[in-house]
Amino acid sequence: MSVPTSPSTAAYAAVDLGATSGRVILGHLEAGAKGPVLQMRHIARFGNGPVATRDGLHWNVLELYRQILLGLAAAERLAPGQIASVGIDSWAVDYGLLAGPRLLGMPFHYRDARNEAGVATVHAKVPATELFARNGLQHLPFNTLFQLATEGPLLEVADRVLLIPDLIAYWLTGACVAERTNASTTGLLSAATGEWDVELARMLGIRPHLLPSLVDPGSRLGHLSPEVADAVGRSLDVVTVGSHDTASAVVAVPATGTDFAYISCGTWGLVGLELKDPVLTDDARVAGFTNEGGVDGRTRFLRNVMGLWLLSESQRQWTPAMTDSQRSSHLAGLLEEAAAVTGPVGIFDVNDPMFLPPGDLPARIRNWCRAHGEPIPQSQPEVVRSIIESLAVAFAQAVADAARLADHDVSVIHLVGGGSLNTLLCQATADRSGLPVLAGPVEATAMGNLLVQARAHGHIGPALEDLRAVAARSADVTRYDPR
Repeated sequence: MSVPTSPSTAAYAAVDLGATSGRVILGHLEAGAKGPVLQMRHIARFGNGPVATRDGLHWNVLELYRQILLGLAAAERLAPGQIASVGIDSWAVDYGLLAGPRLLGMPFHYRDARNEAGVATVHAKVPATELFARNGLQHLPFNTLFQLATEGPLLEVADRVLLIPDLIAYWLTGACVAERTNASTTGLLSAATGEWDVELARMLGIRPHLLPSLVDPGSRLGHLSPEVADAVGRSLDVVTVGSHDTASAVVAVPATGTDFAYISCGTWGLVGLELKDPVLTDDARVAGFTNEGGVDGRTRFLRNVMGLWLLSESQRQWTPAMTDSQRSSHLAGLLEEAAAVTGPVGIFDVNDPMFLPPGDLPARIRNWCRAHGEPIPQSQPEVVRSIIESLAVAFAQAVADAARLADHDVSVIHLVGGGSLNTLLCQATADRSGLPVLAGPVEATAMGNLLVQARAHGHIGPALEDLRAVAARSADVTRYDPR
């Protein structure tokens, strides 16, 4: 792979798209006393909210793409001629349908109500037990194969299905591929082989030619197309990373051994283990675990937990007119007050499907607690404390279940992502699990994205453990011991 710079001067651009915001982050390696250290700089941050239209809830992917181009242009101005490549990661499961180069409508949001019909359609053809045996995925009503089952005639018109980061990469370069870690979340990838399950696709009425060629993290897709290069300021290389944001986040877990569990905590809390092989037992299926692809062929054996969505959506209900920065300040105050709550705290099932759609989550939490005989939180701090303690219980249970099902020792929990800043949540997770929690890095997803790019250029590596060593030297980590 040709690069415009040496390891000491190369920069890498991470396009990191989350379910509530996106960002462009520039990274470069600096020499440290014990080895390279990754320095990161935020270049652009932009909102990513769903848009409701008459036919449902959608992502405004065109605005995301516009903001990505602006962010990359700003990065090129700040580091002219130094950017070796761009890598893209995003949330999983959602996709665009293409007919030739044309996008057939705006991608649906995974919280759209259409998914229930898709589940019924798929399960009428393939029972849940057989699906898990084939794809190893936790049953989630928004997995890609359920969404595709609702598309109807559009699937006959389309000639490609591209997940969100693959769609962005296609617009940037013209390369039409599926990165393997994100493809593993569709339900159409075989857990046994890591390849498309063509037989399953045909059983579900999904023509196999809709599924693009699979590529691994660290693959070079090509240069920006001429018109994109004009907008950005230079023709940059695009390199695949762990394009499922959790796959990138797990790369940046600053672990020094294998006896760790991780919690990638943002809108969702992804709680689990990194394994060499999938766990496809019926016990794992019943326990709600999933086997997703990781970088370097690892398996992310995890449970999806509702995550900080519960806090952000509750706060949106309380403060509809606030800006993001105002909400951040408001949340800090709420967490302080929540820590001072001394009365009994209602513990609710954070994964109850009633908490998935947008809306008045505080009212739903009170209703759940009332129906199940739990203390009913009334004030905003009480609701926040109930959310924190309930998440900590769910996280601790997921770690214990994962260790049991995989017969895997766990001596420490690494909590990465935005949730690592939530001291109340980190301490509660340590207390509920009885294990030390190491919190950080905050920007684990972008860090993992950048580290895979650096390795693709031969600037670090080659082992995944080498990347983690750089993450450990680069991250601010706080330890929380159980009380």
